[in-house]
Amino acid sequence: MSKPAERKKHEPTFAELGVAAEIVDALSELGITHTFSIQELATPLALIGRDIIGQARTGMGKTYGFGVPLVDRVFDDADIDELDGTPRALVVTPTRELAVQVAADLEAIAKYTPLRLTAIYGGHNYEDQIEALRGGIDVVIGTPGRLIDLHERGELRLDRVAILVLDEADEMLDMGFLPDIQKLWAALGSPLQAMLFSATMPGPILSLARSMMRRPTHIRAEANDSAPTHETTRQVAFLSHRMDKPQVTAKILQAAGRGRTIIFARTKRTAAEVAEDLAARGFAVGAVHGDMGQSAREQSLDAFRRGDAQILVATDVAARGIDVDDVTHVINYQTPDDPMTYVHRIGRTGRALQSGIAVTLVGYDEAHKWAAINAELGLDMADLPSWFSTSPELHEALDIPSDAGHRVGPAKKLQGVTPRRDRRRR
Repeated sequence: MSKPAERKKHEPTFAELGVAAEIVDALSELGITHTFSIQELATPLALIGRDIIGQARTGMGKTYGFGVPLVDRVFDDADIDELDGTPRALVVTPTRELAVQVAADLEAIAKYTPLRLTAIYGGHNYEDQIEALRGGIDVVIGTPGRLIDLHERGELRLDRVAILVLDEADEMLDMGFLPDIQKLWAALGSPLQAMLFSATMPGPILSLARSMMRRPTHIRAEANDSAPTHETTRQVAFLSHRMDKPQVTAKILQAAGRGRTIIFARTKRTAAEVAEDLAARGFAVGAVHGDMGQSAREQSLDAFRRGDAQILVATDVAARGIDVDDVTHVINYQTPDDPMTYVHRIGRTGRALQSGIAVTLVGYDEAHKWAAINAELGLDMADLPSWFSTSPELHEALDIPSDAGHRVGPAKKLQGVTPRRDRRRR
């Protein structure tokens, strides 16, 4: 059965959907009372233990769509065994950053319940994770590799798990995690409620669902013909010379109303170079890419979430765990390799019905990539203008003050990263 739906004029509250008072109170403290479409449709079914395939674009509330009923059921559902310190729910995510973010969201939801939650992911020492599991955990959120590792060591029991969630299932497929997911699924107990959430539904994901789930309800949080990008996001693209991109980026970052901003680079090297260049120009900036250690990545993400660094430079893989609603601008410093990467990138702004701006700097050697993105997504942006950092059209299109320069102040320390010139001395 499939239920497509647009967001309605009246969105029910979580209380109206039958969510426990303890969870409703915790959500109210977060400023959340009414539901988005994916939450409205998924919550009643999930609360009664139905298997669900939830499909919604990035930023439309998928985490609370599965998180609220998961916490509710583990907290107080007669069909789930009494808590005894072994996990009753497992949430699998493609990246450690997303695992940390989901764990934080679920902990906030479970604030007034006795549930114990932990995040399990690679890049973090085993001892702390094993200690947490041995101390008793009710809900585990983690990445496939480390979950399997700790299960095979006998530290993570999965036989009492009653709820499984696969978050960002399409990303896990892209990253080659399908065999790991099947291995984890086979280790789980029975009966099992499975919820699979994803922005897109490629064939292998649907095949997995059909083979492993019990008559799942497929929920789409928008109509079948909805645009793949948020209507609240204004998209701007133009040809930009590679040597001028640093100056162009500095100008864009001075646009009126510019708040939290994510800058996407295609390679780790470019991400590091862009972040260091912006810090040297006086911007408060952090970076997240594969050449950084886990501790440094977490420091940068924390600084971004707190607002200490309003700019984050990231590669695509590293950015998959960034879940911040009030991003005003996304800048594609390098053109994405494919249309879906473009969709995921710009989905970081214009979230939760807020407005946003996505700017793509298309290098002259990247024009063919943009042509494919434009054709696949039907953007009607085939003939791009050529703009430079000095072009009046750039200033007008993005509301950049006429007196904006190429730097905004003295150099600042890059959040969470040791500058490359210092690293070479060591």
